Amino acid sequence: MELTGLELKDFRNYEDLSLSFDKGTNIFYGGNAQGKTNILEAIFLGCTSRSHRSVKDKELIRFGAPEGHVKLLLKKNGIDYRIDLHIKKNRSKGIAVNGAALRKMSDLFGIARVIFFSPEDLSLIKNGPAERRRFLDTELCQIDRIYTHDLISYNRVIDQKNKLLKKICEKGKKTEEEAAVLSIYNEQLCKYGASIIEARDRFIRDLSVIVKEKHKELTDGAEDLSMTYEPDVKAKDLEKEILLSAEREERMGAAMTGPHRDDICFKVNGVDLRHFGSQGQQRTGALSLKLSEIALVENATGEKPVLLLDDVLSELDRKRQDMLLSSLTGVQVFITSTGIDDLIERRFRMDRIFFVDKRKVTDSVS
Repeated sequence: MELTGLELKDFRNYEDLSLSFDKGTNIFYGGNAQGKTNILEAIFLGCTSRSHRSVKDKELIRFGAPEGHVKLLLKKNGIDYRIDLHIKKNRSKGIAVNGAALRKMSDLFGIARVIFFSPEDLSLIKNGPAERRRFLDTELCQIDRIYTHDLISYNRVIDQKNKLLKKICEKGKKTEEEAAVLSIYNEQLCKYGASIIEARDRFIRDLSVIVKEKHKELTDGAEDLSMTYEPDVKAKDLEKEILLSAEREERMGAAMTGPHRDDICFKVNGVDLRHFGSQGQQRTGALSLKLSEIALVENATGEKPVLLLDDVLSELDRKRQDMLLSSLTGVQVFITSTGIDDLIERRFRMDRIFFVDKRKVTDSVS
């Protein structure tokens, strides 16, 4: 797969922008707050239908404009694709592939596969479980359509159940009709939840093998990194545990059991990295995790994903920078940076260079 071009209209700080890409390494450099990250965000949005920043759609639209547009061009297995996103302020965004509107946003997953790596990802291990679940969902949705369907369905039912539980909690009791509805919600949660738990378990078992080897490379064999799944409840026990937590959920006004409370455990030489690892160890573990995604996606799909690196180099020491840069062969890469002198000094291959300044992007082939 290769991204060949991007067109933006009233997206973030860009009124009108058209770019063509190289199949190798594309560099975007310039001062801070000039719009480099916005370009990577648009690419990620075109591939996944959502921003990596967890923002509302209306925040993606240029200030003062009524709506925004993103057009992503790519080539896959000899076929050209055009992904169009129409971003609206008060309605769901519209998505079309080669001119045909998609009925569901989830239908976009699998056409283009992308890995986004930002400075915030270096804190993935030390941050809370919600960040690690987000990582799980983002990666699994790109390689497993069934998971995408089950996750969307599960989240929809959880939202409905929580609204009902909040209502019951405020009243202090439930009606027979509400009890029947809760029973239906729980049945659906068991169905979708069990499938999610099983998929996450398989994914982490596969990824953990790659992560272990990658981490040994990064630490010259000094550290052994293990990665294990910590489900809130096992798939086979989900129905029983939901029933057991029913009274507590009604008192608390929220669903207390299920994969929406899962976590991932990382250990270095047997020590829990989330709570007892140094900042350096946590960042190295996160780097190992992100680098391992490339191999996992390729193993699962037969395709190399596109890699987006948003100002990550400035957050790493020289050794880890070298390890990251050396792993980028054979992958289409988009890198943002405040400068390129260091990359030139290292003779790092830069196939196309873009200078970003004051909402304008100037490109030249190196």
